[in-house]
Amino acid sequence: MIRLGFSLVHPDAELPSYAHEGDSGMDVRSVEDVEIPAGGRALVHTGLVANIPSGWEIQVRPRSGLALKHGITVLNTPGTVDSGYRGEIGVILANFGGEPYSVRKGDKVAQLVVSPVVQAEVFAADGVDGTERGAGGFGSTGAR
Repeated sequence: MIRLGFSLVHPDAELPSYAHEGDSGMDVRSVEDVEIPAGGRALVHTGLVANIPSGWEIQVRPRSGLALKHGITVLNTPGTVDSGYRGEIGVILANFGGEPYSVRKGDKVAQLVVSPVVQAEVFAADGVDGTERGAGGFGSTGAR
């Protein structure tokens, strides 16, 4: 388990919390009212600044209920909060629904998932190993 400290930089900010034991995502809430037009997007503030240890990241992910019921998702999912970032965590919400969507102060707007980070040693290679799949992509494994 990792200990993760948050600074509440807005008077209405609340610490993220797990809804159920064993959940991977912590619910994060809005500190403001925001109207997202149909087909539009908005940055929603959380009032949270995280003290993420080196070697870890926070991933910002959509809430399935908002996606199913209203067509609301995190636009750059998963969003990444790097360990060196010390600004407020914002959530970019997109409205793919047919009606405007109102985010109210205190609404759960996303999930935060804490994940270890592995960095690669990158180098220029003369080529890549051959595989059965090769360069096939985007549906190359067959329908459905």
